[in-house]
Amino acid sequence: MPTSETERTPTDRAPSDRAVPAEGVIGTADAEAGAAYRSADRSAGGSADRSADLPLVDRKRQRSGDEARGRAMRAAISVIAEKGTAALRMSDIAERAGMSTGHILYHFGKKDRLLLEVLAWSQADLWTRYQEAADQAGSPAEKLDLFVRFYLPRHQGDERYALWTQVLTQHHDEAGRRILTALLDGWDERLEAVVREGRELGQFADVDLPEFTIRAVAMLSGLSEDVMFGRSRWQHTSVHAFALSALERDLRPTRRP
Repeated sequence: MPTSETERTPTDRAPSDRAVPAEGVIGTADAEAGAAYRSADRSAGGSADRSADLPLVDRKRQRSGDEARGRAMRAAISVIAEKGTAALRMSDIAERAGMSTGHILYHFGKKDRLLLEVLAWSQADLWTRYQEAADQAGSPAEKLDLFVRFYLPRHQGDERYALWTQVLTQHHDEAGRRILTALLDGWDERLEAVVREGRELGQFADVDLPEFTIRAVAMLSGLSEDVMFGRSRWQHTSVHAFALSALERDLRPTRRP
């Protein structure tokens, strides 16, 4: 759930390889995350959408604001993974981002919504990058490989997955639960799209899609916990290869006699 290594091809990258967004992607990902966040907050009577109260700005100024917000988001992910939520201070994020505490408060608002907003931004960024790689994939099998790579943490202490862990252990109001549900469902929907395409092309078995998705995501979540815990059984075995092999067995079409 998920250090730029530009020498690798897209199919060789893991979720945490994409932890630092490239310039030009921040605005797109932030817009998608912000839309989901504001929609859920409005549904619960919140006021996260402050855009109606702000004057119009030109694109150059908006791009600068997007870049600053992206820097603040990346700093927040890093600090949360390092310190956890209990000891988290806005000033810590400001220092890591090279910004003032006032700027951090402007971007995030109340601290109790900080984790959700950062998680939404992080996932929107990750999904943007996943889609870019999937669009270049030549087959559903390659897309399945990408999905597994993007879902699993790359190593113990992966910042993106640590953020998920921190957020899921918090108490959330109805608006917060809507945001989390949408983010969790987003992974299911992407996997279902890959499997559906493979079935239509005759490359995957005609599995029960909802049931397969529940089992697949549950397995990947369990393996992710193993990686984050640092279980020794994965020191000499690829967790990605193990997960992909298990999914491929379930999706292998039955040969006709």
